[in-house]
Amino acid sequence: MLIMDAVLETYGATGFTLWPIAEPSVDRLLPLSGQLSPRQVGTAMAILTDYDKEDGEGGVPAPENGAEQIRALVTAECVAAPGGLRIRDTATGVTALPGCCFGLENWRDWLVLADGERPWLGHDPTPRVEHVGETIRLWPDADRTEGLPIDIPRARLPDLLGSVQEELVAFLASVGRWAEQCAPPVAAALVGKLDEGLVISAPLPDSRG
Repeated sequence: MLIMDAVLETYGATGFTLWPIAEPSVDRLLPLSGQLSPRQVGTAMAILTDYDKEDGEGGVPAPENGAEQIRALVTAECVAAPGGLRIRDTATGVTALPGCCFGLENWRDWLVLADGERPWLGHDPTPRVEHVGETIRLWPDADRTEGLPIDIPRARLPDLLGSVQEELVAFLASVGRWAEQCAPPVAAALVGKLDEGLVISAPLPDSRG
């Protein structure tokens, strides 16, 4: 069985104190969905707001409290998120992790795989794609020769990406509920900013004909 999900890297949440967050998982990856606890949503928002905010250099003061930190994200030029798409093959136990510098905001780049293209998916690890007939063969790390690939039937890709989108839409709803408690005046704007910046709810192209 193939499972694809959107994950955030949570290394940047270490020492965060502006609102309650959850203890990090061992792998420091947080799958985004509508099933997150309020503290897990807090962790996700700690990452998203801290990753995109100004750092106080150049005469720009750093946010002093949670509400200011959230407003800074709402007014930011763009949204960037460390992480990306993770895909697991439960039959073989192989997992392909998102590469560095790809970013969750680029998750729709996976769509071009259906057209036979080979998108850049980051580095360290460096996922590598081969097209073998109607199979998309994904090697978790091109810099390591050992291990097995993950074979993705081309016809399955729309459903896999559709499941990612469904979980991200549910995550947005969780963010809205969380923000109503933390920063009610900008809760709707925050959800809109994340939706636009991470390109979540816009329809996916139907490549199934």
